[in-house]
Formats: sequence, C-alpha cells, structure tokens
Amino acid sequence: MSQAESSSQPSESLAASSESSESMPTPTVAAAAASDNARQRRKIAALEEKLQVLEAGHMVKQRETNYFMSQGRAIRRIVTLFDDIEALISENDRRCDVGDDEVTIDQDHLQLGYIALNGVIPWFISKSADMEYEDYAQMLKKLRQGADSARGDDTSKLKGLVPDWVNREFKPNPPVDHEDKYSCGFVNDACGKLLCPTELDWNNLIVRAGIRDRADGYVVTEMSWPTFLYDKYTADQDNLQEGLFKSALLAFKAIFTSPSSAKEVDGEGDGANIIENNRRAKRDFSGKKVKTHVAQIIKMHKVSPRSIAYVACQLRFALSAVTSWRLVDGDFDYVQFWQIIVDFFEKAPGRVARRKVD
Repeated sequence: MSQAESSSQPSESLAASSESSESMPTPTVAAAAASDNARQRRKIAALEEKLQVLEAGHMVKQRETNYFMSQGRAIRRIVTLFDDIEALISENDRRCDVGDDEVTIDQDHLQLGYIALNGVIPWFISKSADMEYEDYAQMLKKLRQGADSARGDDTSKLKGLVPDWVNREFKPNPPVDHEDKYSCGFVNDACGKLLCPTELDWNNLIVRAGIRDRADGYVVTEMSWPTFLYDKYTADQDNLQEGLFKSALLAFKAIFTSPSSAKEVDGEGDGANIIENNRRAKRDFSGKKVKTHVAQIIKMHKVSPRSIAYVACQLRFALSAVTSWRLVDGDFDYVQFWQIIVDFFEKAPGRVARRKVD
C-alpha cells in the first residue's frame, strides 16, 4: 500500500463516521413522572391567567369608552347643538395650514365652537396628538354618541314636563296632552301664544289665524324672538332686550339641575344664578347629600350663551307640534335660531351693548 493510500483512509473513516452520526436519531428525553391532577391544575391556572389579561384589557377599553361618552354629553349642551365635532376640528386645522385672515362668518362660528370644545374637554388636543388614527376615530365616535344621546335624553325629559307646565300656568281648554305632540304648536292657544313672535299680538284673532295659515305677513321664522323667551311672556316693543331670556328658568332647571327642582318653580325669573344656587345647596334640609346633577357632571359652573341657546331650542321644540328633531320646522330654522342667540351674547357690538348683555 502506498503512502498516499494509507493517508487517505483516516479521512474516509472520519467522513463515514460523521455521516453515520448525522443519520442517527437524537435520543428522546423521557418525561419525569408528574401527577395528572397537578398538570391539569397548572393548565387551568395558565388559562385563567390569560383570561384575566383579556378581561383586564376589555375593562380598560370599556372604561375608556364610557369616559368618552360621558365627556361627550356636554358637547350639544354647551359647545354646539348642530355642528359635527369633525367640522370644528377641520376648521382649526385649515387655519393652521393656511393661516389666511379672510374668513367667512360660518368659518368663524366653527372656530369659536372649536375653542369652546377645548374649554369643555381640555384634554382633547393632547390626547388626540398621541393616538393612532383608528383610536382617534373611535374616540370621536364615542364623543358624538354621548353628545347626541344627551340631547335625546333632554328632549324626552321636556316632552312630559313642558305640557304639564303649560297646563298649570295657562290652563288651556282643552289641556295640552303630553302623549300627543300634535296637540301642541300653533294649533294650541297656550303653546301658540308662547311661540308667537313678540312683534305680533296673539290675542288678535286675525293674527292667530294668519300664523296658523302661514299667510303673508304672519310667517314665523327664526328672525323674531318668540314670546316664551321673555319675562312674563311680554316684550317691550320699544326695548326688545328688556326681559329677554328671563323666562326659560323651568326648562333650564329641568335640563341642568333636575326635573323636581323645575316643578318647584313658580312663575319666571333670571336663570343666571341657577348653577351657583344649586352648587351651594349640596345637602337638603335633612342633611342628606343631594344627587349630583347634570351641571356638576359636565363641570358647568355658570350659565353660558351656548347653554341658553340650547335650552331655548329645546323649549321651542317641546312647545311645537313637531314629533322628532329636525333642522327646519316649516319656516323656522333651528340652526340659525341657535346661532343668533349665541351671537347675541358672544358678538354684542360695542361696549354699551356688551355691558347690557353681561
């Protein structure tokens, strides 16, 4: 045998040994003895732990949803009754991007609404900046749901309360039926008197017939102050600001404090101190704690122009014969009516006018 052949044999032997070791199966490590009951308990414990994690995540999500909906309940009441939240945000974004000085009246209204929104929900800007778009969209959806449900709750509350109030104050014959919305509005003498524009005399039968027939010269629009806004339901034709917004106390207390406090009201009055008075009266005469009301929940510490406009629209709807919320009732535009009231307070021209409003 040559030296080359001799030297090649160990290499071939090593290669064959390596191939043999690679083809051999790895020996299985036998499981140590364990109790079947113990193993089942450990499986159950692991599953329970996973379930707890899932439930905890669900509870956090549910709490967040409830919080957004609760915060949203203030929006229709003291921010904007009709505008979408997205429209307010879009207008502010547009101003940040464009920065133009020339804006329309409607754009100005949206921007003022955005400012009011951040005053009511101060965390909105910072939280929105840290959210993924899907979570942000869900937040807006829940805020919107809370806003609309609060409006619906207030409407339902006044649906029963206002007819009782009208019947007690004016004693119409036949009385207003709170189960029949069609018995309200201008077909009812008492409701018609309250809805009548202040420049028209509801006691005049010709005027009354003209309003009911929507005749020329008697068309009721949002451009006239309705009688129900005035103290004692009477306007001074020489000074239409005198006594204005002094008679919505019942509806205001029903929405922002409680229906029971509204039922205790006799006559009319200035609603400016309602929140302050209720804040001080935290306990009743027996010393028991009084139930938290809407104004406290939404952190509304004083009457605002937007809350007055909201109540005026709700009360006007409750007195009308319309059965469901709508933007326009015949010739009456609720959107413009709300905005006119807000502008009356927020855009009062000149210092003298501003002092009168304040």
